[in-house]
Formats: sequence, C-alpha cells, structure tokens
Amino acid sequence: WRPSGSVLVTGGTGALGSHVARWLARSGAEHLVLTSRRGEAAPGVAELVAELAETGARVTVAACDVADREALAGVLAAIPAEYPLTAVIHTAGIGDPTSLVDTDLDGFAEVLAAKVGGAVNLDALLGDRPLDAFVLFSSIAATWGSGHQGAYSAANAFLDGLAEQRRARGLAATAVAWGPWAGDGMGGGEPGEQMSRRGVPGLDPETAIRALHYSVDCGDRTVTVAEVVWDRFTAAFTSVRPSPLIGDLPEVRQLFASAEERTESAQSEAGGSALAQRLSGLPQAERNRVLRELVVAEMAKVLGHASAESVDASRTFQELGFDSLAAVDLANGLKAATGCRLAATMVFDYPTADDLVGHLREELGDDGDSAADAEFSEIDQLEARLAATESDDAARARITGRLEILLAKWKGSTGAPAGASVADQLETASDDEIFDLLGNEFGIS
Repeated sequence: WRPSGSVLVTGGTGALGSHVARWLARSGAEHLVLTSRRGEAAPGVAELVAELAETGARVTVAACDVADREALAGVLAAIPAEYPLTAVIHTAGIGDPTSLVDTDLDGFAEVLAAKVGGAVNLDALLGDRPLDAFVLFSSIAATWGSGHQGAYSAANAFLDGLAEQRRARGLAATAVAWGPWAGDGMGGGEPGEQMSRRGVPGLDPETAIRALHYSVDCGDRTVTVAEVVWDRFTAAFTSVRPSPLIGDLPEVRQLFASAEERTESAQSEAGGSALAQRLSGLPQAERNRVLRELVVAEMAKVLGHASAESVDASRTFQELGFDSLAAVDLANGLKAATGCRLAATMVFDYPTADDLVGHLREELGDDGDSAADAEFSEIDQLEARLAATESDDAARARITGRLEILLAKWKGSTGAPAGASVADQLETASDDEIFDLLGNEFGIS
C-alpha cells in the first residue's frame, strides 16, 4: 500500500499523529488533513506544516473534536474532489490514569469520547465508501490490560471490535494495539518510565511506522505492536497467576523452563546459606530481628527510600504502594540475600513485614519451636522488666545478688566448676539472699 490523494489523520498534530503525517508525506500522500481539538493553535503546528510542505504535500489543519459528528462531517465535506479521500488513520485519544473504583461516569465518558466516539462517527459518516486503509490506533491496554486504565482499556477494546466488524462487512480496517512510543505523547515522561520498568520500553517511532505500514500491507485485522523485555515483563505479568495469553510464546516458555531448573538448587542452597548459618546460633527474638531488618531494608530499596528508617513496616505492602512489579523486585532481593526460592505473590500471601519474616523462617528451615527459644523469650522479658524498673541502690544490690546466685546455680547444673556450689554462694550472700537461697533449695516459701 502506498498512500495517495487525501489522507485524514485524527489527532494529527499530536506526537503520534505527527510521526504518521511525516511518513504519509514521504510516501506519496498528496493532501494531508490533520485534525485536533486546537487545530492550528496546537503547539508546534506551524513547524510541522512547514516540514510537511517541503515534501510537496498539501496540508490542511482543522480544529475538530472527532466526537462531534457534525463538526467531523464538515471536515470530510471540505476535502477537495481533486484529492479524494483514500485513507483514514484514527490516532486521537486521551488517557486518564485513574483506578476504576475512582472513575465516575463523566470521566469514563470523556475517555471514551475521543477514541470510541470518533471511530463510530468516522465509520458512520464514511459508510461503505471504498478506502485503501482505515487504521485505528488501539493500545496494549486493550490486549492484556493496564493498571489504572479501565476506561482507556475499554475504549481501545472497542476499536479492536470495530475493526473486526468492518472487515466482516467487506470494508478496510486495521486496529493496531500499540505499546508506548518513545518520545512525547501519552507514553512519555513518568508513565513511560513506569512502563519501561515493567518490561515495556518505548518503541522507536521509525520502527513503529514500519510496523504500521507492514500491518496494513499484510491485511492484518488486529495486531499488537510493542517492545517487550520478556524476563522483566513476564515476571510482573505472571506474578499472581499463569497467563495463557503469553504462556506459549517461545521466550516465555524458555523463561519458565529456566526457572524450574533453578528451583531445586535454590531450595537446597537456602538451608546452607550464610544467613541460615548465622541465624542458627541466635535465639528466636534475635532471629526475628535480623530477618525483619533484612526485609525492611529490601522494602526501602524497592520503594526508593534513602534508608530503612523511612519505611513504616507496620503498614501492609499494599498500603505502602507495592504493585506486581515491586513485589517481583522484593522477591528477587530477598532471594539473593537468603538463597530461598520466593514467589512474587508473597506480598499478597504475607501482607506485612512481620508476616513475611515468619515465611522466611519457614523457608530457611527454622520452625521456631525449640525449648531454648521459650527460655530465651522469658529471659528477654525479664531483661525488659529490669530495664524499666526504677530501684534504689539497696534494691539493685539485692537483685544483682539474686541474679548472680541464679547464674551460679545454672553453671553448676551444666557441669561448671564446683565454685558454683550452694555453700560457696552462701559465703557472699546477704541475709535476705541466704533465706531465699535456702528456701529454694528446700522448697520452703
């Protein structure tokens, strides 16, 4: 397919529409009709028109909301007969990154208007007019979903359905579900960075244009075009459940096979890891503390905090802003530190740092039920009570003496030198301590 005559590009002054217009002008379109809500008042329009004119193409810029059928009909009627309309490329659309629960009807309708309203109007106004191409710019939000893009996903899914319907009527139609394009537009800035972190970096515009030409040339009805870093994308996309949508792709099958091969070795490494050896010599309270510090430090790293002190570990992972990608990052960090095989779903299965600490202990083979743990726990409680006690010197001396006697008895029971005998203890004990000691020895209260 080579463009000719007039080609209508909705959203033609925007980032994607401008790339399309340049390609059309280079490829032979004699007249370009570029619509946008602001028309010639849109930023950069004068420069774009001058650039396109250098190719010899005639350019018309029209201020038109394509959701307004009457206004769109006026634009179509104004196309000169000498350059008959041969193709339509519908790029217009707006995004609204809002969770579905926070989207009201007005907001939903606004997102649908440009995409759906414009496409419906184009289809209705052009009727059965033969065209070389009728291209609808859809989105990966309609192919596999996208967080906080409920309305936008629905709008683009409609475009995919409209393409199928037009083809069933014997008319030209191609819906291209795009991943983000590099540069300006809805896929740029912070949204683009977020997509890149999830394994979908921006498409090179020239590569995208070649894919667009190829899709129309080959007669595709619906096609998805995206740059995908499969290991990054798959980890997040399948973190909660397997995905039949991508499960059979060769890159994904290879990733799953490699993961299975690592499972057994990872499990065997966990018990012998340096961390596990370190924890084995500590009481339960200390083991919990070490693991909790590790978990909170990794949480801070994933969330981008300068230090672990910035993390309120009493809140759930969801409250702290953990999404599927952050869950993958946390699982990978803890896996590297512990040697355990950890699922990315752990932040949903174990929703707080303390819950996750318990899970890590299980993975490390620490059941936490030894008799020594119970004794250590009581000692910890005694230590806490003593630290909180306000006593005078006499009382502190009595408590100290009693503790020394207790320690001496413990040493004696564990085979310590005979210096820990009751007789030796009595030599240095005060009167009250002697009574306590003898009472304990003979069961007298």
